[in-house]
Amino acid sequence: MKVVLSTLFTILVAAFGSQAQTFTEETNQYRKHYKEEFLRSENSPLKEADLPYLQFFEPDSSYRVHARFEKAKGKSFEMPTYSGMNKTYVKYGVLKFRVNGRRQKLTVYRSLSLQQLAKYKDYLFVPFKDKTNGSETYGGGRYLDLKTTDLKDGSCVLDFNKAYNPYCAYSTGYNCPIPPLNNHLAISVTAGEKNFTKHHQEASIK
Repeated sequence: MKVVLSTLFTILVAAFGSQAQTFTEETNQYRKHYKEEFLRSENSPLKEADLPYLQFFEPDSSYRVHARFEKAKGKSFEMPTYSGMNKTYVKYGVLKFRVNGRRQKLTVYRSLSLQQLAKYKDYLFVPFKDKTNGSETYGGGRYLDLKTTDLKDGSCVLDFNKAYNPYCAYSTGYNCPIPPLNNHLAISVTAGEKNFTKHHQEASIK
């Protein structure tokens, strides 16, 4: 019996270790692709020499959560940006979930302008702030992206390891939406992108 239990324990530990390794590998691969996208975008604030200054928390599967989604029928409104301009969004729904046992919720938005473009027609936007802003992470908050196809049977996976900085974290000259008050989390989200460690750059408004 002890041999059987020992073997079972070994298998379970190996399986858990394999899952953890796979999650870490997937997250690191995602970040590699994320960096490469800066070099492909015409409006990118970063060049190849800037990429080493991108910093991230270690991959943490506890910040990859299952969220319950509630669809909303919101009217369009103007979301302020840090440049002073507004961008038109509509409230698409609300995500309810737990992080380390604590209940949280975030509003999901949809850009009316991006919705008209084939490439972004399924694009959903989740801007948020948390207790790490201004210390470990960018003071203006961070963003998460979703697609309408990610929402299945009233739920989705929300992965804060994919939280990223707005372009305003790297340079002036961008119209970065300010996370609404209802998306200010009263917890520290120690996952995703951290502060950019290079001097803030100057640019024209984009």
